[in-house]
Amino acid sequence: MLAAVKGIIKRSTVVVENENLQDYDGVEVVVTLLGYPSKQKQKKEIDWDSFVIPSERGQNIDGYMKEMRENGRL
Repeated sequence: MLAAVKGIIKRSTVVVENENLQDYDGVEVVVTLLGYPSKQKQKKEIDWDSFVIPSERGQNIDGYMKEMRENGRL
């Protein structure tokens, strides 16, 4: 059987309000956390330019794309 009840964690105890849990005394349970504190840890910035090999075509991309589109039709 699977039962879900709403509760609040206070220190090392789960506090359940308005539920009669006496019928479940001694039963093994699974506690699922519905919300968790988000960590405000800053992510390291990624240097995207370190993954790029500069080329002449990359510097003149607008002209290159225009040339490719103009010559692409019969």
